[in-house]
Amino acid sequence: MYLLEKAPAKINLSLDVLYKRPDGYHEVEMVMTTIDLADRIELIVLQENKIEIESDNRFVPNDERNLAYRAAQLIKDTYNINKGVKIYIDKQIPVAAGLAGGSSDAAAVLRGLNTLWNLQLSLDTLAELGAKIGSDVSFCVYGSTALSTGRGEKIKELPAPPACWVVLANPGIGVSTQTIYQQLKIDHIEHLDTEGMVEAIEQGDFQSICDKVGNVLEPVTLKLCPEVKQIKQQMIEAGADAVLMSGSGPTVFSLVSQESRAYRIYNSLRGFCEQVYVVRMLGGRTELD
Repeated sequence: MYLLEKAPAKINLSLDVLYKRPDGYHEVEMVMTTIDLADRIELIVLQENKIEIESDNRFVPNDERNLAYRAAQLIKDTYNINKGVKIYIDKQIPVAAGLAGGSSDAAAVLRGLNTLWNLQLSLDTLAELGAKIGSDVSFCVYGSTALSTGRGEKIKELPAPPACWVVLANPGIGVSTQTIYQQLKIDHIEHLDTEGMVEAIEQGDFQSICDKVGNVLEPVTLKLCPEVKQIKQQMIEAGADAVLMSGSGPTVFSLVSQESRAYRIYNSLRGFCEQVYVVRMLGGRTELD
């Protein structure tokens, strides 16, 4: 038996950190949405009771360091599944880029194995399982637009934002999320208008969404990675409607209402940036079907 699942990347329209919790995690408020840049996950049922991971990208681990592997192991352990699965990851999302590529792969494995092994679990149940794997996995299970709170596992789905173009630029450097959070000075954060962002999305107000984008991790990453600052400046000068770093970086994205302007930004970045993409915002759960 064989199944193909799409694992779309996410971007943070807003990312605020409220405080550090007693359990060591940070309490966050994030508004996230999906974009049309996706890994493709192939799942093949094995009669032998094992998990195999293969990928076309040498930076993707093939053992329990891989969140997709952990997702398969969690499903097997939780529901006493004695079959195996081969997971092939066609990697299109840059690795360690602030785009939740690994989390989305894990979510795709949860959805796919639910179908392949006929477990008949709801998306809500899969999202609860996903929270045990990583903070972004719950969001990625739904693959929509959502307000994410707690450590990222509490999800309130939102309508899809107005359709627009998204230009992504990744300088080809790795950024450690743990390092960024360690250097974040909680007491000096200028908190975001998350409620205003949610309202802008609910009203379909593209300009207001652009006005309210924000990421409190961005100043930390900009200080550590001057390349990220350079990309952001280039996008602003090329006429983006909004520019923001996604997650802990290093990927920077711009929101653009016009296709011609999106490609102008794309062309302006090609000279000095390793990975540049022009994609559409998805934002709706139905896009995964």
